[in-house]
Amino acid sequence: MTGRQQRSSPPRPFHRNPVVRVLCTVAAGASVVTGCGVLPGGPGGSREPVTVMTWAPEGTAATNMPGMPAVAKAYARWVNASGGIDGHELRVLTCNERNTSAGAADCARLAAEKDVTAVVGSYSQHGDAFMAPLEAAGIPYLGGYGIAEREFSSFVSYPVNGGQAALLAGNGMQLGGECGRVSIVRPDTITGDAMPELLNSGLNKGGKGGDTGRDGNDKATDIRAAEDATDYTDSAERARDNAADGCVTAVLGDRTETFFDSYRRLPDTGADIRISSVLGSVGQPLVDRTGGSKGVFEGAYVTGWYPQASDPAWEPMRDVLREHAFGDDSIDPADPGVQTTWIAYTALRSVVESIGRDTISSATFSHALDKGAKVDTGGLTPTLRWRYEDMLGSPGFPRIVNSEVTFQVVREGRLVSLRDGFVDVRGTLSDGGPRA
Repeated sequence: MTGRQQRSSPPRPFHRNPVVRVLCTVAAGASVVTGCGVLPGGPGGSREPVTVMTWAPEGTAATNMPGMPAVAKAYARWVNASGGIDGHELRVLTCNERNTSAGAADCARLAAEKDVTAVVGSYSQHGDAFMAPLEAAGIPYLGGYGIAEREFSSFVSYPVNGGQAALLAGNGMQLGGECGRVSIVRPDTITGDAMPELLNSGLNKGGKGGDTGRDGNDKATDIRAAEDATDYTDSAERARDNAADGCVTAVLGDRTETFFDSYRRLPDTGADIRISSVLGSVGQPLVDRTGGSKGVFEGAYVTGWYPQASDPAWEPMRDVLREHAFGDDSIDPADPGVQTTWIAYTALRSVVESIGRDTISSATFSHALDKGAKVDTGGLTPTLRWRYEDMLGSPGFPRIVNSEVTFQVVREGRLVSLRDGFVDVRGTLSDGGPRA
């Protein structure tokens, strides 16, 4: 499924104060120093600015997502150069949540302190830490990356994808029709603990009617691994041995590259094993720097949320980044974090335009979302809408409104679509989610 982003009419102009104001660095608690970048601007327009926050971990020993706040600021430069969003200047605050629960809570408290309209396009696996402060302040969480379970249960969360849960369920469906035995290598964390059950649900769905010998009851071998290890030889050996002539899938975020480096160094046993992962753990840049068509990922199966990075539907984002990212090398257009942030800000813009008021508070914004504001992402996702009847409603993931994924494969060193369009994993998520 492809398509180009629809162009809206130019936003109403806002007036800039000649005095440039810059929000300084803020110390948000003893455990983290939070840099809050804000675009210049000031009062004087007929419509009040809309201030939002985007957070993500940077400079940590595990998963880092510096491209997400970077693309948020590029998006703001773009819309503000054309008069803002429906006459509102867009101001973006950024926060480093440092991949810790304390850092995530600090970012959320800072968002409340700054009275932001929404937290948009952010990444944190510490949902329990950041969601409570947002709920207390009534601040909506729009388009988070989807790695924390609370993103799919909290009343202030408005996801744009099916999260890590949809990727795992989809990965299982993708492998279920192709693989016999499967090993999953995943982080030895609370977030990682939910992965095998989701994968298994997808494996059973994908294996029904297939010719791989799956009987609908086979389960993947669960291989727990340290989230920040520098060598995964032991995990790689166990995964390969248990997969036999099937598939090994690894979902370790930034450390997935380290795992498959250990994997490719194992002595050759002659086993015919296919490797697999999900976008966010494996992407085109990783395929490129590990040898492309001659590397370990040639032929690998990969499950994603969105169309392949070369799809024409991404051209509006690429145009904006070329003009307004100023060559920021932290922004990779093929990174699913960057893509999710772009989609989240697309949703922000659409909802703000639908409200049509001079002042937009967090309560006003949440009300518009709850009452059915529709977002067309130009073919990057289905039309997004967050009414009660649009939500999945399963015990584990009640607030999912987009349960579709894409199946991709590495061919001649490029990630390409394995099949046209999206695959809906709604039924698989209902079967494989945590029980209340």
